[in-house]
This record gives sequence, structure tokens and C-alpha cells, in this order.
Amino acid sequence: MNLFNDLRALVIDCLDAMAAAGELPAGLDTSNVAVEPPRDAAHGDMATNAAMVLAKPAGQKPRDIAEKLAARLAADPRIATAEVAGPGFLNLRLAPAVWQGLVATVLGQGADFGRSDIGQGQKVNVEFVSANPTGPMHVGHVRGAVVGDALASLLDFAGWEVTREYYINDGGAQVDVLARSAYERYREANGLEPEIREGLYPGDYLIPVGAALKEKYGASLLDKGEEDWLAEIREFATGMMMDMIREDLAALGVTMDVFSSEKALYGTGKIEAALDRLKGMGLIYEGVLEPPKGKTPEDWEPREQTLFRSTAHGDDVDRPVMKSDGSWTYFAPDIAYHFDKVERGFDQLIDIFGADHGGYVKRMKAAVAALSGGRVPLDIKLIQLVKLWKNGEPFKMSKRAGTYVTLRDVVEQVGRDVTRFVMLTRKNDAPLDFDFDKVLEQSKDNPVFYVQYAHARVCSVLRKAAEAGIATDDATLAAADLTKLDHEAELAVAKKLAEWPRLIEIAARTNEPHRVAFYLYELASDLHALWNRGNELPELRFLQEGDAATSQAKIALARSVAVVISAGLGILGVTPVEEMR
Repeated sequence: MNLFNDLRALVIDCLDAMAAAGELPAGLDTSNVAVEPPRDAAHGDMATNAAMVLAKPAGQKPRDIAEKLAARLAADPRIATAEVAGPGFLNLRLAPAVWQGLVATVLGQGADFGRSDIGQGQKVNVEFVSANPTGPMHVGHVRGAVVGDALASLLDFAGWEVTREYYINDGGAQVDVLARSAYERYREANGLEPEIREGLYPGDYLIPVGAALKEKYGASLLDKGEEDWLAEIREFATGMMMDMIREDLAALGVTMDVFSSEKALYGTGKIEAALDRLKGMGLIYEGVLEPPKGKTPEDWEPREQTLFRSTAHGDDVDRPVMKSDGSWTYFAPDIAYHFDKVERGFDQLIDIFGADHGGYVKRMKAAVAALSGGRVPLDIKLIQLVKLWKNGEPFKMSKRAGTYVTLRDVVEQVGRDVTRFVMLTRKNDAPLDFDFDKVLEQSKDNPVFYVQYAHARVCSVLRKAAEAGIATDDATLAAADLTKLDHEAELAVAKKLAEWPRLIEIAARTNEPHRVAFYLYELASDLHALWNRGNELPELRFLQEGDAATSQAKIALARSVAVVISAGLGILGVTPVEEMR
């Protein structure tokens, strides 16, 4: 149930009736007619721009259209008032019965309230994390993992068929560095002094890899040259790193559906097939790029290269796919990988990248647009950095990792639920400060506590009601006399609940799961405000002594809040709590 969609349908019906009556021209395009919350809540519950967007094509003044539309809307029992404002905006106030009925709807639908079918079962691939398999996940990966996982859950809730995918970057030079680093730990396991020279990975996490290599190979690799052991140790170490990364993801509550390997693209003809597809479109050619202004990227050469004409699909410059020596650029396997996703039949692709991939966005979108014939949209979300603080100071690096703070460091300090919620308290492209002290304090300034506390408060009301012998199952509460919810503070909470289905659709269409976290904080604030008003006005308390019927109506409202908070936290991957400890 989406009240905003329902009221928009009413507006369209009234406009059709106006056209039938000759008050409007027939055949007007109403696709831009919207029903939204007004900018100022004092103006009403909802507002429509219908008169403003139809005035010019109708050849009429906006206020004239608005006044006729208002008269028709006012005849509907759901509309308490319809008032024309300014040049022709129309503000609507809904009857209390609408908000009271919404509470019953929430309780009747339960966790499915707000669930949408706007995705229409389309297949969407959400690729996220995709960390190099060279060590444990760090705090930057945490934010990308949470955003990607929450986005996948949000899209599922809104009707898409979602695949969570991890792209293993195991085809580049970094895995050779991993192999050399693991070899030094293998030497250490055999009683030799490791040579952790500059450029190798120094973290203690490779010590178990060295021990495992010794268990498998004994001392047989000690006297062999790199050419004899590099490939084998690379595969062995990469496998152990991916096991570690899977454990890191599990600690964060993330489970991938698919793991794809970059290395599997090489020598299989997949890269060649993708580029042949582009070549057949006239988008691959031999040429020399102009030297870039500013910092020179590593894939630029002052000589002829094989280039992708990405400017034909919105990029700023064409991009190299093969170097002059015949080797692939980093871009070539990424083109092939995305081509593979297109070929797998996805209707939409979403990539969650680190902020350092900003220069990659246009070229990747150009490649997908070309390979899919414009059929498959690609949305790339860039994740800005996370700054860690503790005791007023920057949080230091992890000895185990060697150079950074790991995912495990964060989760062990504050727990999975806090970590996930806090990572969604800013939009993905805004920097985020993660203060270990603040995220654990019990105050309104800590959003995860504030939302969890609201849910726990409702649970405490339900427990006290049970002790008083008041039935509080959802069916009984939905059937209560909800006309008793007539105070403005109670109706304000119901109005916030009504925003949930609309919020889901907006967040899903924009691929912005942080909107869910923001909404939950606002809903919790309304619940806490109502609770506090009850301290001043006894008639607003959820439990009315000696009046089970009124108590059930008020508890129904509180329980509805808990239902939506629980559903929202579920999308974010956070467990709602029943009591604060």
C-alpha cells in the first residue's frame, strides 16, 4: 500500500473526469503529475503539481485548473481539505480515518508492508567489494561491502531479482607480489629469516600461509628459483586469501552469490571475443592518443596502440585496450568481464567502486553501452573514504595487516550491527567519520542506538501489556478501535509510517540504501517524541490503566512502528533488539 500512489491515481481520475466534462483538453500527458509531501508540513499532508504541469499544454491558468481539481478531490472521503496555494499548487489534508486505517494495514501486511514490485522481476547484478585477494579486508572495503549488500537487499525488497557478485582481481601483478611475500613466510616457517623487502606485503596474516606451504611442500621449494614456484604459490596463496576474505565477509553478514575470476578471462578467448564484438561495431582502431593534461595515466603511451572508441558512448577520450607490446591494458579484461555479465542476461548492472576509481566510470559505462546496444544500464557508485577515530585520535593501523585497519578490527570493536548501520549514515559519495566512542554511546546523537532504542521501547510496551492481560497479537491490534488515535502527535507517527513504501521506491530507483537509514532515524525520532509527550499528557501513554480498548489502539500504533523499523533494519542487515543492555 502506497498512499502517495493511491492519491496520485485519484488525481489522475479527477483530471480524466475534467477532460470528459470539457474542462480540460483530451489526451493531455499526465506522466509528470506528482503527489508528494509538501516542502512545509504545515501546508498539508500531500501536494500535487498537476495544475502547474498541465497549464501550458492545456492553454489555461494554473489556478483555474487547480480550483476545479480541488473541488473534485474534495468530494472523495479520503480528502479532508484541498487548498490552492500560490500560482497553482494544490495542498491536500487527509481525513484522520486514512491514517488510522494505515496502522491496520501495517499490522495486516507485517514485514511485507512497503514491499514493492517496481523492479518487475528484472535481473540486476550488484558487484561489490571485489578486493584484491592479497590480504584481509580493510575498513574501506567495509563501507563498500555494507553499501553493496544493503543495496542488494533493498532492490530485492522492491521487486528485482538480485545477484550479489564478487570479482576476484587475481590476474594482475599484485598476486605475483602476494606469491613472493608468501614465499618469504614459507622460508620463515622453515627456520630462515624472511626478507620482507620494500614492495612486499608485511602483514602477519601471511604467517599461516607460510606454515601451510611448509606442510604441503616441506623444504622442497627452498632451493628452487622463482620461475619454479611462483605460479603454484600464487594459486595457493590466493586461495587462502579468498578463504580469509569469505570469513571477513561472513563476520559482516555478507554472503556472495557468485565469485568471478579475472584470471579465468585470460587464455580463454573471452577478452578477444569482447573486443571482436566492439571491433565489429567499428569501435576498435589503431591510433595514438594525445598526451593528457596534468598527471599522465599509466595506460598512456606516446606510440600507436589498440584503442576503444569510447567517445562514441559519452567518454571524454578514447581508451587503450592493448599496449604497443601486445599485452592487455587493465581495461581490456574489465570490458570482457562486463560483457560476460551482459551475456548472462542481466537487465541492469551496478558496480560499487572505491573513490580512486572515479576516472574509470565513463569508460566502463561506454563499454557496457556499446556491448549491450544501450539495453543494459550500468550504475557505478563510488565509495568515499572512512576516517577512524578513537579517544579523539586517529585509530592506528593493524599490526596483523601491516599497513591498515582491518574489517575484523572494526567489527570486534563495535559489533556487526553497529558497523553496518553507521556505514550507511552518509551517502556513499560523502566522506564518513567513524568514531569508536560515539558509535557506542547511548544518546540521540548515535543513530544506531536511537533506532534500536525505539524498537526496544515498543517491545517493552508489549511485555507490560502482556503482564496486564492485554492481548497484543497483530490480528487483535489491527482490529482495535483505531479511531481512538486522534491526537496530532499520534497521527504524525502514522503519517511517517505512510512514507515508508514511497521511500522504498525512491531509494531503489536511485540505488541509495542510505535513505533507509535516514528514514529509520526520523521514524524513531517520532516514536520517541510521542513517548515523551506521554510523560506530560497521560492520555498519550500507550498503556491506559483500566481501558484495554484504548490501550490496544495506542499499542497498535507503536507495534506498527516496530514492524517498519524491523523491516528497515532487515534491509540494512541489522538485527532489531528487544531490550537495550
